[in-house]
Amino acid sequence: STMTTETANALSNPAPQKWDGKTMTQNDFMIRDTVLVLSPSDSVIGSESKKASHEFTPSQPRGVLHRAFSVFLFDSSTNELLLQKRASTKITFPNVWTNTCCSHPLHGMEPSEVDGPEDVKDGSVIGVKNAAVRKLEHELGIPVGELKVEGFKFLTRLHYWAADTITHGKKSPWGEHEIDYVLFATVPSKDVLTIKPHPDEVDDIKWVTQSKLLEMFDDKSLLFSPWFRLIANRWMIGSTSEEGRGGGWWDDLNRTMSTDDFCDFDTIYRFDPPEEHMGGGGDAGPMFEKEDIAAVVGDASKKQGAYGKVKTHKESKLKQILHLEEVMSAVTLLYVLPLKSNLKSDNIQKTFDSSDLAFCDEILCKVSRSFAAVIRQLPPTLLVDVLIFYLVLRALDTVEDDMTYFPSNDEKVKALLSFHKTALVDPKWTMVGCGEGDERRLLEEFPKCHSVYAALPEASRRVICDIT
Repeated sequence: STMTTETANALSNPAPQKWDGKTMTQNDFMIRDTVLVLSPSDSVIGSESKKASHEFTPSQPRGVLHRAFSVFLFDSSTNELLLQKRASTKITFPNVWTNTCCSHPLHGMEPSEVDGPEDVKDGSVIGVKNAAVRKLEHELGIPVGELKVEGFKFLTRLHYWAADTITHGKKSPWGEHEIDYVLFATVPSKDVLTIKPHPDEVDDIKWVTQSKLLEMFDDKSLLFSPWFRLIANRWMIGSTSEEGRGGGWWDDLNRTMSTDDFCDFDTIYRFDPPEEHMGGGGDAGPMFEKEDIAAVVGDASKKQGAYGKVKTHKESKLKQILHLEEVMSAVTLLYVLPLKSNLKSDNIQKTFDSSDLAFCDEILCKVSRSFAAVIRQLPPTLLVDVLIFYLVLRALDTVEDDMTYFPSNDEKVKALLSFHKTALVDPKWTMVGCGEGDERRLLEEFPKCHSVYAALPEASRRVICDIT
């Protein structure tokens, strides 16, 4: 990238050997911190001052793309997340609530904070984790060593941009344009953690449960960083319906930290900001394809599936009761001659894992009550085969219908065409954040369906795979 005057000055007058956040002002950081300039594929292609990379001008409407990280620190004993409120003295995005710590790996640091493609591929990203340890000490006063580098869990990357229009107005000269590395970490109890927030960095901190965070999101008097809302709503918090609760990274923190089930080191998810964060000094508009714009946080209208999402014609209770023939049929079906499921047959119970089969039956009834009534009446020798076939097609349909999950149509088509090679082959395959409600839960707990699928006769598996 073209070197600005600020960067030239910073490099000709290098900072001390040891980066010392205690003696540097916000302006010092803007001039002397040297961020990692990136290509859209996340290759490090240069350097730039923090100031120059965050300037939104006509010549660079979205600043300069650079690497960042977002740390989410949890108390595993209470499942609470540590939030910080960025200080009012911050130049970019002051006064907003956000995740535990968000900042940038830098050039010239010891230990190194620069990761290459091989580090991303194996998920180690030691450079980003070193940067996280440094900034957690600087912003929150957490001593180096209390949180071990190896204790951070790298989950995925997102490419987003946002003008700081809330602070500086529609023509804001500042904003973010980053490929953000998402890191999770846990402590056994908040009581064992030393926290002394730096007053120039943090105005407040708060440990919150999921329900408390959702309440805060609904409070219009509170400001939140756009990247935090995006990550929380897209990946961290699963379905919030009473029937379909669960499925996000935060919903099963132990699984998130102890397995790679939710890790995606290959994909860079790309998002344009919500409307209020477009613009800036360069009048920046949408950057990605139309389909990507739908990935704005909270755009549930673009997520299809789940009962209750589509408006339906309704009649009053009185009018419904006046349809006497339908009422009598319903009473007969529910109480006089109720339908009985053939899933209880001895052969089925002996062949399939009872817990996984119970999940498949439950989710079938959730995603389609009418099909469930028919499928459960099938002969035991055919019932489970058709049940799984239906759930596989429903999962595939959910992937196809979600207009927000994939960064482009090409990525979606690729996932659809390979579905039979991924979901039906890998017993641990799952897709987090796609769809809504029970359809989303189906994808996020798909290994249970795979368990039953794998126990089907080979001929049945071949038919399901061929048609899928």
